[in-house]
Amino acid sequence: MPGMPTDGGGAIVPFRREPGQGTPSPPPMRPIRHGVAPPIFRVYISWSSGNLLQVACLRPPNSEVCGGAEEVAGSVVEVNLGCGSSGGAEVEEEIDEAEMRRIEYGSVPAFALLQSRKNALADAAAMSRMSSVPDYAEWWQYVLEYSKTIGNLLGNPDSPAFMIEDPKTILKVREKPTSLRAAWELLEIFYVDKQLQSWLPERLVDWLADFDCLLSAKESTVYSKLSNFQKKLINLQIVEDDPDYWNGLSAALSVGWLDIVVNMLRFHGSYQLDQMDNRETENGLVEAVAVLVSTMPRLRPNLPTGKLGQCCKTRPDFVKAWEKWRGQVTKLECSAFWIQCGHKKTCDGLKNLLHIMMGNIKELTASTSHWLELFASHFLYIRPFTVGFEGMHHLAQKCIQLKPSSGTNGLTGLVIGVLSENPEVVLAECTQNFGPWLVTHAMELLTADNDYADTMLHEERPNLGGISIEELHRIVYAQVLCSHSLTWQIAPTYLSSCLNQGLGLLEILLLKQPIQDNRLVLKTLEICRLYELENVSANIMKIAGIYHWKHGRKGAGVYWFQQAHDKVRLDRIAQQLFERIGKSVTDDSFKQWEGLLELLGPDIGSAGGLEFLHRYRDFKRSLQQALDGRSGEAARQTVDFLIQLMRNPSTPQRFWLPLLHDSVGLLNCKPSPLMNVAETTLLLNKLQELSLAKLRPDFSNNHLPSHALSSVRLALASNLARAILEDP
Repeated sequence: MPGMPTDGGGAIVPFRREPGQGTPSPPPMRPIRHGVAPPIFRVYISWSSGNLLQVACLRPPNSEVCGGAEEVAGSVVEVNLGCGSSGGAEVEEEIDEAEMRRIEYGSVPAFALLQSRKNALADAAAMSRMSSVPDYAEWWQYVLEYSKTIGNLLGNPDSPAFMIEDPKTILKVREKPTSLRAAWELLEIFYVDKQLQSWLPERLVDWLADFDCLLSAKESTVYSKLSNFQKKLINLQIVEDDPDYWNGLSAALSVGWLDIVVNMLRFHGSYQLDQMDNRETENGLVEAVAVLVSTMPRLRPNLPTGKLGQCCKTRPDFVKAWEKWRGQVTKLECSAFWIQCGHKKTCDGLKNLLHIMMGNIKELTASTSHWLELFASHFLYIRPFTVGFEGMHHLAQKCIQLKPSSGTNGLTGLVIGVLSENPEVVLAECTQNFGPWLVTHAMELLTADNDYADTMLHEERPNLGGISIEELHRIVYAQVLCSHSLTWQIAPTYLSSCLNQGLGLLEILLLKQPIQDNRLVLKTLEICRLYELENVSANIMKIAGIYHWKHGRKGAGVYWFQQAHDKVRLDRIAQQLFERIGKSVTDDSFKQWEGLLELLGPDIGSAGGLEFLHRYRDFKRSLQQALDGRSGEAARQTVDFLIQLMRNPSTPQRFWLPLLHDSVGLLNCKPSPLMNVAETTLLLNKLQELSLAKLRPDFSNNHLPSHALSSVRLALASNLARAILEDP
């Protein structure tokens, strides 16, 4: 798509808003580092593989404004319109291409194992009364194992960085999580992990604690508040006088980050030993709040190492502990010690923390920044027994009204889709924000225990060419893998799982692989063997043989034809070889083709001429040994080869005289006859036929001396005379 650039303030393609549109949001910009000095005369744009766009920038022809001879006249650059391989918009800047390839390769064994188990259960279901694979109790365990494997591949958000931490560190330094990992864990929580369904609210709280930093990229969050306060903490002398200190405490407590709250309370100035004022009451209030925070009841099976709180595994135990703990919070809030505390900001800040623990909606709304944080705070302090998607979705809508988002985020859209129990929305969010890799692998999670999603994804649709949505997304992902030379090898795993069109596309993929490199051909053939594609394998070997033969590599061509069992082309090659050697039966011409003759072998079906050439080769080797005197039996063996060749009807007549002429030296050097009367008579008869053939105009023996016929006749006559004399 060529175009002439216009004056746009240095932009190659200037953007102009249409009149009457007001002030719309600017389009996404992609910087292009082309390295071409202005002016740029013409721009060409064309699609490349995958999500790559090729942009060619050219200077004017015969330009006289070049600053020097080294300035380039044009440049072609590739612009990545998405992630380099199979990521989406959310993961484009988080995961580079090398890391994405590691994820792509690492997910193949888990995906293949799950498909193998699914096929085994499907075969068992066909022989039993089970209607589908998800009806088996062990299926969801297989999916959970698959999900855990993929989750570990995406990274562990709890893994700390290896470094010495500052005593005043608020947020631990750890590996930065990715949106891909967050989306995968969210789907696992809601669709797969049945063991934690009773503690689903607590799982959401943990999920937000791990991935709240991802929401900070576009909006203010608890994580961003604490990060900003961490930066200014080093310069603070009295932390309790800073409003951000108390705001950070309230924000962390509202989302259940109890360990961070207790740690920040220890920063309070009343804990310092060199106090000039009497701050015992103030310190006692701070410590009392810290104890209440660290003993907060949590309805969950266990607590991770280093996390604070009182773990309650059953609802009755939680209710009992919750009422006792709330009574302690209320008792402290009504205590008379607040009057004795002389630091107003400390009193106000601690009371605000108590109000949060008592479930004051006003304080919770003020302390949180994002609707997801307010959503989690409801589970912790207001509605700890929330169950069911409908109740959660209603609560989420209420939180969105109280804390509307200023921008769009793929994770928030995914949460809304999950809570609304709408697999179409979930699939659309994954496709738009996280790319084909997540969609392809997450569909197994969506259908693990959801009959509607299973039907929706596996139903064959006429508008998609008779394939299902699941197969469509797998084919799309396979096409993305095929667009890169380092990932096409794993595309067959996904194409082979598509029963309708996958195998056909797999054959096309394998046949289109370049055959110049033998290692690549061997890799392609190995894939054909794994998927039992014998016909495709034979065609690839034939194509490789034709390529090498046309480019002068005769031996490589014959090798691939033999591997493909292509007897038609091998017969044709044998016939051509026979005709070329037959035109000039000399030692030099024969040695030129002897290697190819050895490679072809004697068993080429109907190539009788090739069988003669192999026997002729054996005759020449034996003759050379006999003339060198290496073996006494060599002379007789040479004669046997000669007689067999002359008796064989496949031996062309133009080879008779060269064969006999080559044997003259052997016949003359032996005192005793090497042939009996019958054998000698046979050769003399053949010689007589040659004498008559000389009269035909098409007879040619230019490569032999003129006295060749006479020399052969004399040698045979001498051998016949000796044979008659010695015949008993």
